[in-house]
Amino acid sequence: MAAAVCLALPAAAGGASGTHSVTPIIQGTPGTNGWYISDVNLQWQFVPNDPISAPGCSIGEITAQGFTHLDCKVTWAGNISLEYPLSIAIDKTAPTVHAVPSRGPDFNGWYNKPVSFTFQGADATSGIASCSSLTYSGPDNAKAVASGTCTDRAGNVGHASYQFAYDSTPATISSLSAQHGDRSVSLSWKVSAGTQVTQVTRSASGVHKVVYRGVGTEVRDTGLRVGAEYTYTVTAVDQAGNTSNASLAVTATGPLTSPVPGQTVSARPHLSWLPVKGATYYNVQLYRGGRILSRWPERPNITLPASWAYQGHHHRLRSGSYRWYVWPGFGKKSQAHYGRLLGSSSFQR
Repeated sequence: MAAAVCLALPAAAGGASGTHSVTPIIQGTPGTNGWYISDVNLQWQFVPNDPISAPGCSIGEITAQGFTHLDCKVTWAGNISLEYPLSIAIDKTAPTVHAVPSRGPDFNGWYNKPVSFTFQGADATSGIASCSSLTYSGPDNAKAVASGTCTDRAGNVGHASYQFAYDSTPATISSLSAQHGDRSVSLSWKVSAGTQVTQVTRSASGVHKVVYRGVGTEVRDTGLRVGAEYTYTVTAVDQAGNTSNASLAVTATGPLTSPVPGQTVSARPHLSWLPVKGATYYNVQLYRGGRILSRWPERPNITLPASWAYQGHHHRLRSGSYRWYVWPGFGKKSQAHYGRLLGSSSFQR
């Protein structure tokens, strides 16, 4: 692209007539703020085109970066002279740029919350005019990239990128369940990929205790008090320090595991208990005031009927408090060989 600047002045005193001018013809790539961002070719146009002398009126390629100062002095016959001072500013080099994060990684080399980046540059020739900035808030990526620029006063643009690990999505916990044991509970759960550690906390009456911390997905907690209410909270921590929680309320049981002590049951109660080694049957007795049912299931569970007859009286399930007992039986039922009371529990209806 050519840029032309023309300076026309009246002839010097001495009786000469006409107009004399000196015009630089500059070919190059203009930037901003009067700078060129390429080498330039300089030519001069003189009117009239027959000067006696033209010292300082250099022509040809100018490649030096920075400012090149020229002073073109032209003299024509008749002692007519013009002087044209010219400065050409060239900056062909983009700034050097680097990114500066607003803070260090949040956890284990990872960012887990939005992070801002400012880009800073240096330019030895025309100087820095402006730099960009940005805030990164996703998507999750172990090799996330923040890119920005700085622009110098000549219009050259420098680029920089910053690679980092970003994850703001918490791990997920699913399928949290509990299986009752004798004064114990077995918890199991599932966690999403990327989970680094799982912690299980037991809470009861304002007291909190960590009962597990590791990479597994199950734990058995023992030494519970029958009938006591506990809350288990599973906390999953991923590689970036994101956490998620899932909680489960549990009422501890003894050998009689369902319903849990004091539970309100609306449907026909399904009673279950822990099996006894060697037992061939069990005796289940149900009380509401007095004994109202006795049954001998062969498996460690039974669903109560809606109504039944016992010792000549008709009974049915109705609202109230119930207590039930289980004894293990060994051998044939006719032998009536029972072990010690396995346990007792209660439920509401």
